[in-house]
Amino acid sequence: MADQGTDRRRRPAYRKDMAGRFAPDAVIRRVDAEGTILLGGGRALLLQLAHPKVAAGVADHSDFEGDPLRRLRGTLEATYTIVFGTDEAAAAVARRVRAIHDHVTGPGYAANDPELLCWVNATLVDTAVTAYEAVHGPLTEDEKESYYQDSTSVAEILGCPREAQPEDWWAFRRYWRETVAGLEVSATARRLARSIFAPDLPWLTGPPVALARFLTIGTLPSEIRDQYGFRWRTSDRLALDAGTAMARRVVPLVPRPVRRLPQAVLTG
Repeated sequence: MADQGTDRRRRPAYRKDMAGRFAPDAVIRRVDAEGTILLGGGRALLLQLAHPKVAAGVADHSDFEGDPLRRLRGTLEATYTIVFGTDEAAAAVARRVRAIHDHVTGPGYAANDPELLCWVNATLVDTAVTAYEAVHGPLTEDEKESYYQDSTSVAEILGCPREAQPEDWWAFRRYWRETVAGLEVSATARRLARSIFAPDLPWLTGPPVALARFLTIGTLPSEIRDQYGFRWRTSDRLALDAGTAMARRVVPLVPRPVRRLPQAVLTG
C-alpha cells in the first residue's frame, strides 16, 4: 500500500495527440464503458437524494416523480461526454450543466454549491466502483486510486474545485464514511425515492430486474437504507450474492463490444 502521507494528487492520463482527455487504457474509461454499471443507477439517485439539500433542489426544480430517470440520464450524459468525448464536447456540456444549475436555487441550497457538486460526484464514484466490482470482480487499490483521481478531474470540469475534493482514494473513503454518517434522509427524499421503483419503469423489466433492485438496496450504506425504510433480510442478501456470482460467470462470456456503452463504442 502506498504511503498515505505522500501527495498523490495528479492530473489525469492525458496526451496532446489524443482527441479526448483520458488515455485509451485509463481505468476510468474501462470501468465506465461497461453497461453493467448502470445497474447501480438507482443506488446513485438514492444516495444523492439522501442529502437534504439535493432532495430539496430536485423536488423544487424538476419533475422527478414523473420521470425519475431524467436526472440520472442527464448526469450520466455529462459524465460520459467528459470521459469519452473530445475536450471541446466536454467544455460544451460543462457550460450547459452550469447554466442549468444557475437556476436551481432555493432556501438554503444552490445546485452550483461545490459541497453539493462534490457529493453528487462522490455518489457516482462510489456507485461505479461498487457496481463494477459486484459484476466484474475486485479492482486493485491502485486501480481504485487511478479511477478516483480521474473522477476528480471530471468533477472539476463540472464545477467542483479540486481543492474541495478529497486528496486520494483513502481520503475519499474517509470523506464518504463521515458524510454518510451525518446525512438525515428527509421526508421529501423518501417521497421521491418511491418513484425510482415505480412498476412501469422500463429499466425495471426483463431479466436484470431482480439484480438491479437487490444491488440498489443491498449495497446502500445500512444507515441510509434504514432511513429510507427499505427492508433487507438475510434472504435478500443471499439473493444478491447469488445474482452477482452468476453475473461474474456470465458477463465475461458476452463480447466486450456488446457490453460497452454507446459513448465508449463511438470513441473506440
